[in-house]
Amino acid sequence: MGRGSSAGYCDLPFPELMAAMLRSVGAGASKRPWGLSSRVVLLLLLLPPPPPLNPGYTVDSRTTQGCGEPWWSDDAPRTRHWPWEVSLRTENEHMCGGALIASSWVVTAAHCIQGTQEYSVMIGSSRLKPLFPSMALWIPVKDIIMHPRYWGQTFIIGDVALLRLRTPVTFSKHVQPICLPEPGLNLKVGTQCWVTGWSQVKQRFSANTTPTPELQEAEVFIIDNKRCDRIYHRKSLYPRIMPLVLGDMVCATNYEENLCYGDSGGPLACEVEGRWILAGVLSWEKACAKAQNPGVYTRVTKYTSWIKKQMSRGTVSGVCTPWLLLLFWLLQLPLEP
Repeated sequence: MGRGSSAGYCDLPFPELMAAMLRSVGAGASKRPWGLSSRVVLLLLLLPPPPPLNPGYTVDSRTTQGCGEPWWSDDAPRTRHWPWEVSLRTENEHMCGGALIASSWVVTAAHCIQGTQEYSVMIGSSRLKPLFPSMALWIPVKDIIMHPRYWGQTFIIGDVALLRLRTPVTFSKHVQPICLPEPGLNLKVGTQCWVTGWSQVKQRFSANTTPTPELQEAEVFIIDNKRCDRIYHRKSLYPRIMPLVLGDMVCATNYEENLCYGDSGGPLACEVEGRWILAGVLSWEKACAKAQNPGVYTRVTKYTSWIKKQMSRGTVSGVCTPWLLLLFWLLQLPLEP
């Protein structure tokens, strides 16, 4: 990395970037201490505060001080608006669901990502084809981070993916994030939750897989993993000694008819101690095969730490703002004798 080049610095995390810049002029500054200090003072006087780098979960006020919550609309009193609900799309066709967790980040299922297609998200509308398109946000996906444990649909584990949006969303009444659960949160059996999505409802057992035009919701309850595993073993070729429902999964049902309201990758949202959290990401599509089958979700508590780590890396490293480039230029100016 050359002294006069800033390109290499842009790939460094911010603290390392600053340290590298200071080291690059450290020798000259030690001989003439006034040189570096005077430039720093000049910089502070002339420049406004640097714009905040999109910090994701750790600093975003919407995800640390409060979570979004569903609300009833005057236009659709029978269903609520779920402000974190995302439609993941390819070529403007709805493929999977997702959940907004910060201004630039969406969580979905890893199995929703197929090949190298271009993806985008729609958020802010409960209709797949909004009556007023200007009210919905349409944002391309910039980066996709698949969990390294995901092996594919043959043996589903680590079925979670993180999407970084090309531009951050502006939070409003229609667009709000759902909070990530703490890693140690224990979802008790019987906890009331909600599953939402545009998947088929009345056509559940037919070949017609046309999604519903309006977002659907269903009340479900957390059930024990062992009970869930027994249900899926009843007509399975796998021996009972081989668990199908693993520890990083969570099951939910409404104990009656498991209507297929949810989309793959869509959220399992639970209100816990007054906060709406993302408890699960719909992973198994087998839930629609029979009415008695519970929905099987990726248990987000098992991946909270990983998600936060990826968001921290993705929003601090690899960023080169004009403010940083100007700072680098000032520090690289030749020191006067």
